[in-house]
Amino acid sequence: MNNREFGNKGEDLACEYLIKNGYKILERNKHFSKLCEIDIIAKLKDKVVFVEVKTRKSNAFGSPMEAITKTKYHNIKTGALSYVQEHKIKAFQIDVIGITLEPILKIEHLRNV
Repeated sequence: MNNREFGNKGEDLACEYLIKNGYKILERNKHFSKLCEIDIIAKLKDKVVFVEVKTRKSNAFGSPMEAITKTKYHNIKTGALSYVQEHKIKAFQIDVIGITLEPILKIEHLRNV
């Protein structure tokens, strides 16, 4: 499995998790520039949620959450603000979902980061 396929698997698991928790998936892999891609854009009630997904096979090299750098967060925020302005959205938040596949599947959801 290459990196893109691995990332897609994590995003698929994150979408399943979000749907089970009442979210509606609006878009996936939305590109705003070469540096900015938002993995999942979802909606929960009246709020649009921009979701960054990080997937790791295990915690051997750190948790998935540790992979979110200040630069990555800045790029996500820039893309989210562009989307909010373009679609005239009033309520939004940025979430991060960390997925660890082994030894057992673990999904961690940080809201409104």
